[in-house]
Amino acid sequence: MTDFIKNQEIYNKVILEKIPQTGNYLWLATSDLKDLYISQNRKFVPFLYLLSKLLDEGKSVRLIHAKEPGPAFRKDFDKYPILAERLERLLCPRVHFKSVIIDGTFVYCGSANLTGAGMGAKSEGKRNFESGIISNDQWLIDKVQQQFDEVWMGMYCKGCKYISFCPDKDAMFLN
Repeated sequence: MTDFIKNQEIYNKVILEKIPQTGNYLWLATSDLKDLYISQNRKFVPFLYLLSKLLDEGKSVRLIHAKEPGPAFRKDFDKYPILAERLERLLCPRVHFKSVIIDGTFVYCGSANLTGAGMGAKSEGKRNFESGIISNDQWLIDKVQQQFDEVWMGMYCKGCKYISFCPDKDAMFLN
């Protein structure tokens, strides 16, 4: 199954439906990262709540993003100490791809950043016009997962012309 989704469907199908069903691991890639909120038990909570819940259940969560998030995100982040302890995170200023990979069996790949406006969590007049593909096609999942893994493992760091701007350059394998 491969399907095209847009706008509010991204929020509903990826954020609310699929991510909570993560069995073992969740990989997230985004350029921009802001204080995305989700509907949970008739109230809105930070998306970080869901990530902390997954980590608390023993699941692995990796996040690649291009820049430090804003102060509202940081304030929400600090509410969930398990994020600082167990969330695997990488900053790479060149990352512009957006993807969600769940257990190697589901993928979202599209234009939406992990923000309320990007993922369709804002009201209709405030959200971005976004689109993407969701799939359980193993070939597509493998390709998106490979791209994520190559960046995660530092495959492009040695020849990167932006390495001096990279906040995680000391942690990269530059041999």
